[in-house]
Amino acid sequence: MALNSETLRLILAVIDHGSFSAAARALNRVPSAVSMMIGQLEAELDLPLFERSGREARPTPAARALEVQARQITHQLAQLNAHALQLHQGLESRLTLAVAPELLSAAWSAPLAELAQAYPNLEVEIRSAPQADALAMLHAGQAQLAIVFERPTMDEREDFDELASETLVAVISPAHSILKQCNGRLCADDLALLRQILVASHSADSAAPRVLLSRQYWLTDSHLATLSLVQAGLGWAYLPQSLVRPLVASGALEVICFEHMSNQLRLWVDVVWSRERPLGLGAQRYLELLRQSSLHWQEIEK
Repeated sequence: MALNSETLRLILAVIDHGSFSAAARALNRVPSAVSMMIGQLEAELDLPLFERSGREARPTPAARALEVQARQITHQLAQLNAHALQLHQGLESRLTLAVAPELLSAAWSAPLAELAQAYPNLEVEIRSAPQADALAMLHAGQAQLAIVFERPTMDEREDFDELASETLVAVISPAHSILKQCNGRLCADDLALLRQILVASHSADSAAPRVLLSRQYWLTDSHLATLSLVQAGLGWAYLPQSLVRPLVASGALEVICFEHMSNQLRLWVDVVWSRERPLGLGAQRYLELLRQSSLHWQEIEK
């Protein structure tokens, strides 16, 4: 018999309840069976675990020394059993989220705290990728959910929820020569000839909708890389307002003033999943939490 999950549970029950009879009631057993099992265990270990005094059973120093590890092991076994049951019920072994780089500062991460409490053994992987790549990961089964901007066309393979909006603002280096040439205001012709830095994969067609305005452009796969190129005076870009606000305030960036058009884009943010693959318990619960939290999301520009 010695020490195993059953005997550890028995030891802890006697410690917690103070007697064999009380432990027996808690474990739904007869007191004589509990007393006999403790006696057999003490004989096998050649170690007294409890001092018997009347109806009480007081743990010996040896029992107290075993108690901490016994509780840890019992708790770990309970978690292991719960995880096995969740896997049986449909919990995925890993939940992968593909997030467009411009949305890394959005409020999608807060619901993960509650998800981690519900499924503490679920592995979560966050992958940042340009929107087209994030959706490609979704369709390839490499991600269960994608958090991206609204798409210009519907894809019958996808289902989605609209979560919130994100504001992108046009920015440029204050040292860029175009600002002096145009007295700080750019017209459509100026913009068409000015290099634009885009977060996209492989081609400008994969950028967020309505973002491409210039004839010349460079591509990056990260909003931070785009920011670095803009600060170096190599072009202009639409970047998240929350990212550029402190840089504009410090004078490191300048918001472009366009003639006859807004210098901001307000785009809706969607969480997307594939209709071709059933979602596991983790993805389903995360979707529920996103839907609840979307009611409280603050738009980035506020």
